[in-house]
Amino acid sequence: MIGSGIFIVSADIARTVGSSGLLLLVWFVTGVITLIAALSYGELAAMMPKAGGQYVYLREAYNPLVGFLYGWTLFLVIQTGTIAAVAVAFAKFTAVLIPWFGTNNILFSLLGLKVSAGQLLAILSIIILTFINIGGLKEGKIVQDLFTITKIIALFGLILLGLFIGYNAEAISANFSQIWKGEWLHISSGKIEWVESLSGFSIVVAIGVAMVGSLFSSDAWNNITFTAGEVKNPKRDIPLSLFFGTLTVTIIYILANIVYLVVLPLHGSPDGTDVTSLGIQFAAEDRVGTAAAQTFFGEPAAIIMAVLIMISTFGCNNGLILAGARVYYAMAKNNLFFKTTGTLNKNSVPAKALVFQAVWASILCLSGTYGQLLDYVIFAVLIFYILTIAGIFILRKKRPDAERPYKAFGYPFLPMLYIILAVTISIILLIYKPQFTWPGLTIVLLGVPVYFIWKKKQESE
Repeated sequence: MIGSGIFIVSADIARTVGSSGLLLLVWFVTGVITLIAALSYGELAAMMPKAGGQYVYLREAYNPLVGFLYGWTLFLVIQTGTIAAVAVAFAKFTAVLIPWFGTNNILFSLLGLKVSAGQLLAILSIIILTFINIGGLKEGKIVQDLFTITKIIALFGLILLGLFIGYNAEAISANFSQIWKGEWLHISSGKIEWVESLSGFSIVVAIGVAMVGSLFSSDAWNNITFTAGEVKNPKRDIPLSLFFGTLTVTIIYILANIVYLVVLPLHGSPDGTDVTSLGIQFAAEDRVGTAAAQTFFGEPAAIIMAVLIMISTFGCNNGLILAGARVYYAMAKNNLFFKTTGTLNKNSVPAKALVFQAVWASILCLSGTYGQLLDYVIFAVLIFYILTIAGIFILRKKRPDAERPYKAFGYPFLPMLYIILAVTISIILLIYKPQFTWPGLTIVLLGVPVYFIWKKKQESE
């Protein structure tokens, strides 16, 4: 769940809401929404502790078509888009050590797309992690454990140093003097086109748009359910992992953003020459994490933090890569994905599913920037979270006697609150970020004819 986002997206959120109070509110609301989702989702995870997670829940609550649409979108948008974004983030922080890997270092053009050294490094990282996971769960777990420890060191180091050593009286005064006075910087080609003062409904809109980054950073909380078949006591362990994992990460994320606000001014200039004049809003390549570290002990601290974040993002992608392949494997077992992805290699790993995923994620690395990949992913994520949480109501009616070791906390009010909030955010994104959300919706809907073609093909065979 902890990956690249917390070290990057606060810059874009700050440009969208323009105040420290609203920045923290975005992260708080995101945490509440995610926690409600986890408390609700746990019922399905305990009820159906099978490999495949959300795909299985949707198939059982609705029908095979909805399950297929999720798997289809997971492959084309959600999981592969997330893997691509995290890989691009890995390259962003590598560029702190080796500037040649910066996103501005364009090496060549391919089919009209400008390909940078950073994008090629992102693809290489996906390939390496895919081969590690093909080696087996043991090898993948060793990598995951190592990188989990490193990301904890990075975040707790940032929080402790920021709160006790790096705090900046001038930044604190500037950031907390007018804590709720928001403004939205509308930017094009790296330049501020116009500034919109926020009040009334425009605050709601700005928060909804800004939550793309925070929701992305808080996503993947459900990935443990994809590999539920490999958890020793899934009925007990998965709901507990969902709740405590989500709560812990929410607290850490809010603390990290408080640190950003006590060491760096929120407002900055795109023409700034140092971390202070750039501020949170215009941190170099949005690398707020390393900008904050640089205020502690200068450039060496930024380099150390960059290395820790690189390891963190590498580890995050390791988990994402394994989890996604398990869903394609489960779909193939139901004849709803390429048959070849439904086989396991000698290490009991869906190797071919991993390769399919790596190829498409690598292509997505070439398709856009980190922020564009986030916009592309999060709308599709919300659609299926809404359907999944709604599935709790459906299954309570459809299968009232099914064993439920854990029941959704606050049912029916909290699950319904999640649905209302997620639908509201989705509508805001459809209206205010149409260039990214409508293509995502189109991909989901294109899955309908593909499903029936696939089904007809399977029946004829």
